[in-house]
Amino acid sequence: MKMTGKMKVIAGAVIISCLAATASVYAAVTPNKYPLAPIHEPEFYGNPSSSISSAVAMPAGAATFETSGTVPSVINKDGKTIYERYGNTETQGLSVLKNIETLLKEQGLSMKDVTYLRVYIAPDAAKDGKFDFDGWNKAYAKYFNTKENPTKTARSTVGVGGLVNSDWLIEIEAVATYPSNHKKD
Repeated sequence: MKMTGKMKVIAGAVIISCLAATASVYAAVTPNKYPLAPIHEPEFYGNPSSSISSAVAMPAGAATFETSGTVPSVINKDGKTIYERYGNTETQGLSVLKNIETLLKEQGLSMKDVTYLRVYIAPDAAKDGKFDFDGWNKAYAKYFNTKENPTKTARSTVGVGGLVNSDWLIEIEAVATYPSNHKKD
């Protein structure tokens, strides 16, 4: 049986109505997963076995401190290779995290206050032009999700074609949240 234009419109309207009704019933019977009670400190969500959080809930009115892209420090300015000047991805990652830690200390914060990292990784010629995500993960594991700092940040790690300095293999932006008891000016 061939459907006319009018029959197609009616069939479409019935299908859309059924979908809308199903969504309404689902929303009505599905409890909210997270309570609407106010929170006073950042809350981290995700798989307990993961080294990072899948999400962070921020308290209303929380003050944050955000860094620009932070890059590694020079190890040896006279080095002949990027690895002599800055190190591999892991070494550069550790250097960047140390630089971020210094910025945070100047603000009365620590790595425990970091809630989010955005990481840019450039290809490593010594790894056949591939991204050294393992090197970055090793650096991350020395600062986060440890006995000293159990914080597991929410995080994005992105492979990019290159960074401003061709010797840099990694650049990191960080977001830290001031604790609720932080002295405000």
